[in-house]
Amino acid sequence: MNNNGIYSSSNNQQKSMAEMTPEEQAEVGAKAMIDFMQSCPGKTVISGVSGFVLGGFFGLFMASMTYDVPLAGGVSHISDLPFKQQVKLQFADMGKRSYSSAKNFGYIGAIYSGVECSVESFRAKNDIYNGVIAGCITGGGLAISGGPQAALFGCAGFAAFSTAIDLYLRSDMKMPPKNDYDD
Repeated sequence: MNNNGIYSSSNNQQKSMAEMTPEEQAEVGAKAMIDFMQSCPGKTVISGVSGFVLGGFFGLFMASMTYDVPLAGGVSHISDLPFKQQVKLQFADMGKRSYSSAKNFGYIGAIYSGVECSVESFRAKNDIYNGVIAGCITGGGLAISGGPQAALFGCAGFAAFSTAIDLYLRSDMKMPPKNDYDD
């Protein structure tokens, strides 16, 4: 960094990475990372991967709360099986549910983020309506196979949820109080 601005080079000529100092290399790497994270493909990938990880944990948690593992072989209840078999079935079921949830969360996160970034780029504004439009498109698109009524309810539901989340996250953008005692 220099006095010309954040992550701007003082000289206009391009150097190869071998000719740069470690500080200059770090500056170039940081600028490339920031540019990637601010691009629509970058936001889509980050949201998809984050959704996949969060969905995996959510699926793992939810699978640990259920006891409805389907059984085969004439066994009526899981407690009739030996302990090792019970553990094996539970872990297999937890893995399947975790992976399924991870795929769904990642898919929805990537679609929503990509649509929202595209809408924001198209409108050239950063306001609450980007989330509403992206939520409607995402919800309607995910539910379109259920028919027009399902698409309409998917659009309305996802748009309402997106609006609620955006309003909550943007509520911290107001001026702070004059002191810690006033709200």
